[in-house]
Amino acid sequence: MEKSVKARVIVIGNAKGGSGKSTTAMHLAVALMGLGHAVATIDLDPRQGTLTRYIENRRALARRLDLDLPVPGHVGPGQGGARDEEDCLDALIARLGPAKDAIVIDTPGSDSALSRMGHTWADTLVTPLNDSFLDLDVLARVDGETLRIVGPSQYAKMIWEQRKKRARMGLPAIDWIVMRNRLSNLHARNKHDMADILDELSGRIGFRLAPGFGERVIFRELFLKGLTVMDPGGMAGGPPLTLSHVAARQEVRALVAALNVPLLNVPPPGVPPLETVPAKE
Repeated sequence: MEKSVKARVIVIGNAKGGSGKSTTAMHLAVALMGLGHAVATIDLDPRQGTLTRYIENRRALARRLDLDLPVPGHVGPGQGGARDEEDCLDALIARLGPAKDAIVIDTPGSDSALSRMGHTWADTLVTPLNDSFLDLDVLARVDGETLRIVGPSQYAKMIWEQRKKRARMGLPAIDWIVMRNRLSNLHARNKHDMADILDELSGRIGFRLAPGFGERVIFRELFLKGLTVMDPGGMAGGPPLTLSHVAARQEVRALVAALNVPLLNVPPPGVPPLETVPAKE
């Protein structure tokens, strides 16, 4: 494994299913393409393949309605052309990297050799985390009485192992971002407790907190059409532009900005920045 490619490798990872990894991967890819960047996507989940289906839905809609929708170059599970999946991932990144600005990799919600390999490649690791103590367990064990952090979870330990592996290879450290996903608008005690624990945990196991996506129906209803909130509102085949749509779009932009990668945050010459929209409904 040699990191001699131009592209920034952004891995979307969480050892628990249902955290919104594929939705995050798709929205990041489309948002970066909207800024004029060349993007490829890789789906490492052979069982679910949700990102692959998302992109297939997008291509089908574009063909059916003759729409000019940006679609990333995509490689689904088992499409790399090599028997050994880990060797295949190395070859894919070596092939795609020189021609792309970003490679977004969606990983399965379970531990496997291929998932660990994908995490090793991460320049940036984005972990969507549903805003509940059930999902927090993927990062750390928390005492139910005192809410004190008892220790890191298996997933956090796995990230630590991949960081050490990258260091031995002479690669830059993984920039780990945890995004609180499906945030409620309610000011519940649970929400504040989660914020306090994550703030403490970020310093202990080494991640940054980033704005996530709110609990919005629009993120779920666009999957079947292959659309994202970054696509024009009211376009053929999509829902009308609403305040919820506008607010969701701003959440995606905030996540892109949180990546803190100048190459990806600044539009290339000649590409206008996306317009500013209100962040509140």
